[in-house]
Amino acid sequence: MVAQFAAAAAVLISFLIALATHASCNSEGDILYKQRQEWKDRYNVLESWDPTLVNPCTWFHITCNNDNSVIRVDLGNADISGPLIPDLGGLKNLQYLELYGNSLNGRIPATLGNLTKLVGLDLYENQLSGRIPATIGAISTLRYLRLYENKLTGAIPTSLGNLINLQELKLQKNALSGSIPSSLGNIKTLQFLKLNQNMLSGKVPLEILSVIISGNLTELNIAKNHLAGTVRSSGFRVTAVIQDKLKTA
Repeated sequence: MVAQFAAAAAVLISFLIALATHASCNSEGDILYKQRQEWKDRYNVLESWDPTLVNPCTWFHITCNNDNSVIRVDLGNADISGPLIPDLGGLKNLQYLELYGNSLNGRIPATLGNLTKLVGLDLYENQLSGRIPATIGAISTLRYLRLYENKLTGAIPTSLGNLINLQELKLQKNALSGSIPSSLGNIKTLQFLKLNQNMLSGKVPLEILSVIISGNLTELNIAKNHLAGTVRSSGFRVTAVIQDKLKTA
């Protein structure tokens, strides 16, 4: 009797797990289909995004893991336009969000900070505006944060200094203002830091200059801002330090 009860309980637990996984996959499909409805898709690249299918894993430009959960969205240079919906923060296993080279507009949703497994966030070469959400600083797995060539404004969030696994931070060609956060000096893994062609002011923090000597920084580009003074290459690790000329008067 006990053995039969245990067997029945095991079957029930397996069923509930399968049901939960299925529901999760369906919810991810709902999120992506909702996003599709908000976009203009000039060349019908999202035609395969059919909400009647069991999960989105057979859709073009979507990659799933073995549990049929979405881990990649690859829509670079797809000629889509429109906003990003906050619901994207519900793709809990997403590792890469590749939406570069489109005509996306509006703000970057703060809910993207909920994507705690994200490795690459590539939203560059779009028309996104507003501030960079401070919540992005909570994604400790992030290695590539590339938001360049948009219309982003406001200060660079100090919370980005919490991205201790970041290798590339590329924010150039926006309208960012304020000072460069000294917290970026916490990112010893950083290889590329490109902040050129913004409206940044103040001095380059000593904490960032220390990464040139003790870290892995290969390129630091701060040219075409409103920064005071200048910096010099250590001559050891950095292959390029690109800056404006020293102000003499």
